[in-house]
Amino acid sequence: MCGIIAYSGKKDPISILTSGLRRLEYRGYDSAGIACHDNGAIMIKKTEGKVSKLSEILAKDGAVSDSGCGIAHTRWATHGSPNSLNAHPHLSDRKGIALVHNGIIENHIKLRKFLEGKGYKFKSSTDSEALVNLVDYYYKGHLIEAISRALEEVEGTFGIVCIAKDKPGVLGVARRGSPIVIGVNNEETLVASDSSAIVRHTKNVIYLVDNDVALVDRNKIDIRTFGSSKVSRPVSTIIHDETSAEIGEFDHYMLKEIYEQPESLENTISGRLSKERGTAILSGLNFYPQDMANIKRIIIVGCGTSLNAGLVAKYAIENFSSIPVEVEQAAEFRYRNPIIGSGDLVLALSQSGETADTLAAVREALEKGTIVAGLINVVGSTIARETNRGIYLYAGPEISVASTKAFTSQVTALLMIALKFARSRRMSMEEGRRLVKEIQRIPSLTEEVIHKNEKIKEIAEQYIDYESMFFIGRGYHYPVALEGALKLKEVSYIHAEAYHAAELKHGPIALLDERMPVVAIVNEGQGREKTLSNIAECKARNAKVIGIITEGDEEAESYVDHAISVPSSPQHTSVISSTVALQLFAYHIALLRGCPIAVSYTHLTLPTNREV
Repeated sequence: MCGIIAYSGKKDPISILTSGLRRLEYRGYDSAGIACHDNGAIMIKKTEGKVSKLSEILAKDGAVSDSGCGIAHTRWATHGSPNSLNAHPHLSDRKGIALVHNGIIENHIKLRKFLEGKGYKFKSSTDSEALVNLVDYYYKGHLIEAISRALEEVEGTFGIVCIAKDKPGVLGVARRGSPIVIGVNNEETLVASDSSAIVRHTKNVIYLVDNDVALVDRNKIDIRTFGSSKVSRPVSTIIHDETSAEIGEFDHYMLKEIYEQPESLENTISGRLSKERGTAILSGLNFYPQDMANIKRIIIVGCGTSLNAGLVAKYAIENFSSIPVEVEQAAEFRYRNPIIGSGDLVLALSQSGETADTLAAVREALEKGTIVAGLINVVGSTIARETNRGIYLYAGPEISVASTKAFTSQVTALLMIALKFARSRRMSMEEGRRLVKEIQRIPSLTEEVIHKNEKIKEIAEQYIDYESMFFIGRGYHYPVALEGALKLKEVSYIHAEAYHAAELKHGPIALLDERMPVVAIVNEGQGREKTLSNIAECKARNAKVIGIITEGDEEAESYVDHAISVPSSPQHTSVISSTVALQLFAYHIALLRGCPIAVSYTHLTLPTNREV
């Protein structure tokens, strides 16, 4: 993933673009660059490393632009090493076109060979350089036509913005599979891969859809399809402002967002539970009772953290409603020709609503005539628009690269979906009321865990010198182990693997010794005794064990070297408190190891009228 920001207006673009890049740095910090018109040519400044290094270069060189127009990019390397040569923007070999690109051009080798046959020379090893030269090849003075011709030959995903040497002030924009948002103002227009980069300038935005091509000239916007048909896209309003993502008193956004979870969980729950009826009110699903009765199977698709949340949902939905649930990695779902039909419901989980594999899975499911709903945090995102049914999480802006709030809000929303389906089938009103109370307790349970931050930090200090860890759990807590391992490796760069506790003895146990600590989730309920036996097996091989245990469970505490206790609650809700404990553990490990805990500046777009 990469970050894109572009500007066309009357102001100096350089300060606007560099400020936008800092807001997008969560999307990649391998390299950064900027391109502007300057004295009839295209000036490019780029470097490996972070945006701060680019800013130093721009200041040292006294870079200016005379066109009020420019493009900028911060990169996470996919094709080509992270160095200044491979950094964006790319300038075409004939120096007529500069381009920034987010996505992957799958047929770039074929395109490169074609262009080399036409005399083009390449300087980088990126797939994006093939694209800028292809636009240059087709450019005959009409930028939107050149982009359309070029992209008709491209296989893959892209969000692009480009400028032409002979068109000062003009931006060429297109998307397929990678988000592009256009910020509309009276005298200027901004283009970005994320609204966070432009919200300080305008709250009026246009979300391009796949195969849109746009020409931007200050406050003039011409949007067309690849077939050159002019189209109109609605203008949406961003409700939040940039202050909603201020870091405040916290050292890192990850810690801030961990601490925000009691509030974000309240927002996810608010207005969606009926204590009287013992059910969930989820009107965004657009289900009548007969619709729910006709659902024979639920398939949950997602990637990474979202996939882990889906695994929790499998236990909850099957336990409460007896509906069979399958959880699939979105990339596998999109490619394997899934067998789905009218009796199925596909739930797509994505914090951003733009995850490419998940979006492709959504489109495959819709193509096969299946009901599809989204669990999304970003209002107006592509998955939200294309499913046209689902639940917004209302978790608020998630700034840190390591997702925290999204996971706990996803699990909470999925528990409400489980309740909704259960009440429409076999769950009694009394049972429903009990589950409502349990879900309503989740924010306070989370608050209790956060109060243990200092204790968790003390335990983390004992494990900063290890280079590998295992995580184990059973039932509901197996996905917690997966999420805990994911968080640790994301921020601390420690190798971490999660296993179902029963699978430990089927191979992984051979790696256990004093150099391989184990994190065991062993909350009260089904599977507790067996997990304690697994812990004993770990201890027999001299592995240190950190236990996530229920408060007051002295027996479990006696099994482990260090215990992190969480409040007593049913397994389906203790998932969240246990996960928050592991989030704090990962954060402190990373901090104590001196790791660069990454920050980002994503914002959540909220609707004018809150949907439920």
